[in-house]
Amino acid sequence: MVKIKQPVTYDEQIAILESRGCIIQDEHQCKTVLSRINYYRFSAYFLPFKQDNEKYAEGTTFEKIYHIYEFDRQLRNILYDALETIEITLRTRLAYFHAMEYGALGYLNPDSFNKQHQNDIFKNNIDREIQNNRKVLFVKHHLDKYEGNFPIWVITELFTFGMLSYFYSDLKTKDQKTVAKEYQANYRYMRSWLRCCTDIRNICAHYGRLYYRIFPAIPAGLDIPESGKRRLWGAMLVIKALYPSKNTWDDEIVLRLEKLFKMYAEEIELYHIAFPENWFDILSK
Repeated sequence: MVKIKQPVTYDEQIAILESRGCIIQDEHQCKTVLSRINYYRFSAYFLPFKQDNEKYAEGTTFEKIYHIYEFDRQLRNILYDALETIEITLRTRLAYFHAMEYGALGYLNPDSFNKQHQNDIFKNNIDREIQNNRKVLFVKHHLDKYEGNFPIWVITELFTFGMLSYFYSDLKTKDQKTVAKEYQANYRYMRSWLRCCTDIRNICAHYGRLYYRIFPAIPAGLDIPESGKRRLWGAMLVIKALYPSKNTWDDEIVLRLEKLFKMYAEEIELYHIAFPENWFDILSK
């Protein structure tokens, strides 16, 4: 059996950080932070400063890493707000289009999708969400009154972002093009963008790290330097492309980002998230 690491106390965690070169000026504050933020989660923010010898770069302070953690936490909140708007709008547009084109229950007919659509898996996913939400009032209402028949505009309220992404990708090509027109986007690019949004939405929902992270999906059809394709900058351009209101994007999302970046300007490094120096100008075009 592989030997696993043993638990360590807060004092031992502090000693490990110091042995790796982390400067801790206030041990009481450090212990307070470690009692609120799992050491395993927090230690990931040291990655940009970790050297080949497992030591941290000279001058790495606990306070700096904590500020980066706070920057990341607040950034996650901003992006989650933006993704909420994207998700609700996508859910609305897909449901409206499909209802008008195929009827209230057309989504149950595999003929309303393309050949890659796996109808059994799709229905199993729907059944799972209905079961998980069976005590929610609108779900119970449709189970009791309509014998478990959910119109498309109702059932999509149970869809995860991932299910919405697959729903779009499984539409017939002509239907994908129709939906993509509302975003002034190429329908092929839309598939890629929705996969990217699914990934980042799940990361945000589980309070995952965005800073210095490599993302699994590469956004298609966007002008992104090679260094930024799997970093946060690529995902940010996708969010901008899918956000439904230019005015709200400029007046709320981008301004909140600008304020946050200014607040932590001394602690963060733009290249750690692949943001260019003129990121504000690009996002507010």
